[in-house]
Amino acid sequence: MVKKRIHSSTRRGFLAGATATLATPALAQYIPGDPLRPAPEPEASVRRNVSGFRALDWQPYFSNTRNGAILVDTVSRALHYWSDDQSVYKLYPSSVPLTEEMTRRGRTSVIRKVEGPSWSPTPSMKKRNPEWPDHIPPGPDNPLGTHALYLAWKYYRIHGTHDTRKIGRRSSNGCIGLFNEDIAELFLMTKVGTQVLLI
Repeated sequence: MVKKRIHSSTRRGFLAGATATLATPALAQYIPGDPLRPAPEPEASVRRNVSGFRALDWQPYFSNTRNGAILVDTVSRALHYWSDDQSVYKLYPSSVPLTEEMTRRGRTSVIRKVEGPSWSPTPSMKKRNPEWPDHIPPGPDNPLGTHALYLAWKYYRIHGTHDTRKIGRRSSNGCIGLFNEDIAELFLMTKVGTQVLLI
């Protein structure tokens, strides 16, 4: 009987802890003291993010899909991809920049693809966070995850992340992040020259 009570109590404690973790706001889900995982800005409460995960048509955003097309919606935190011949459409949840000041919108393109990217902070990141390392090689500690699509805008990337808590949140220093399995899939479909639009 004692064993049963301990088990029951432990199970209740686990369930309560799990529920509390799931209900924890984004602000509390960073790692204190980790300079590469800063606290996000407080966000307005969002009832649902269903609109971000609706299929979209490419035509309101692009005149054609030559070389493929990527639309990043920074409001709904979703990345849409259309293949050159429009036979493939993909929709991925994404992370977006922490602040409006870090958010760049407009048209650009993919100029380089790197599997196993290394990372170095930009001058502005280093100014804000002088304690950050100057370079991180490919691997599990790399903020760019397993794959990166380099954009024509200097320092901007669409990349993976090993920190899955960032996806669906305002959590980056300017780049667009995807789950590693999603960026791996997008990486295979995307060409150098793929059109990119951030709205």
